[in-house]
Amino acid sequence: MIWIDRLFAIAAKEARQLKRDRVTFGMIIGVPVIQMLLFGYAINFDVRDVDAAVLDQSRTSLSRQLVGDLQATQVLRVVHEAGSERELQKLMQRGDARVGIVIAADLERRLFEGDRSAVQLLVDGSQPSLEDLAQGLGSMPVLQRAGASAGGEPHFAIRTEYNPARRTAVQIVPALIGTILTMTMVIFTSGAIVRERERGNLELLITTPVTRGQLLAGKLLPYVIIGLIQTTLILGVGRLLFGVPMVGSLLDLYLGALVFIAASLALGLFISTIAQTQFQAFQMAFVTMLPSILLSGFMFPFEGMPEFAQAIAQVLPLTHFNEIVRGITLRGATLADMHVPLLKLVVFLVVMFSLAAARFRKRLD
Repeated sequence: MIWIDRLFAIAAKEARQLKRDRVTFGMIIGVPVIQMLLFGYAINFDVRDVDAAVLDQSRTSLSRQLVGDLQATQVLRVVHEAGSERELQKLMQRGDARVGIVIAADLERRLFEGDRSAVQLLVDGSQPSLEDLAQGLGSMPVLQRAGASAGGEPHFAIRTEYNPARRTAVQIVPALIGTILTMTMVIFTSGAIVRERERGNLELLITTPVTRGQLLAGKLLPYVIIGLIQTTLILGVGRLLFGVPMVGSLLDLYLGALVFIAASLALGLFISTIAQTQFQAFQMAFVTMLPSILLSGFMFPFEGMPEFAQAIAQVLPLTHFNEIVRGITLRGATLADMHVPLLKLVVFLVVMFSLAAARFRKRLD
């Protein structure tokens, strides 16, 4: 039949175009395989080696044995020893420790009498899954070897910091700022240069006296304003509908968001210098978004991922912005406290913008 011949002719033409489009053809095969391998190994709810800080008020062989037993579970990794409760709170506020272990000064007596808890576990409630981890530690018989009484009060007292009600929305909504900005900012700018080329406007831009850097920076500036507006909307909705607190400085949060927005836009701009069509640009942007969402600690515990996945996550700007936004909004940290993830965002911004400027040439070829 004629209509069948015509149908197959169009299908054959489309297949030939896909075959010539090497980027699209490679993504058809490569993206599912890479994503399956990456996320199949990386997404893990069994959290291990969570950074912890210890405040040992007992300083006895028994307390040292207790710390050793806790580390032997491979759930906690003691990386700091605090000298006071204030220092312990500061370590947790900065995100240097996810769990605080406070060992009572009269540890042996409390273990023997069983009338009061001997150890207090302070859990960072701004991070997902850590409450369940603490509950599991509290039920482990790590103190029984030390002669602790079997009855009476629980030997571990668990206190959730920064989210005492243990509401999931408090953990998720602040991180949604970075997730939504990643989706919008990267997609907006990934087609910036390609769009000018396809519409024929690139010839006019080439004839202008503006430099490459000025042209690229000028393309990013309007989207920076859009990103800040989106940040305000998410904060407002989160506050009104979900009661998400704003403990830290709003100015610090906006400054951190400004750097993250610029970093995300620079990534999209770099993609735009690689892609030949807007469709290719959208595909590349989508490939970068999935790892950002799944490996950044937004939904799944960062500490549960294997080391190679954590190394990949360190390259993603969303990983560091999630730390900044949760630290400021929920833990009351300052931007100075968050200087390490902020510096990583700045480095990412400089590298991506430099690569985009190096690849872009004011010529049609």
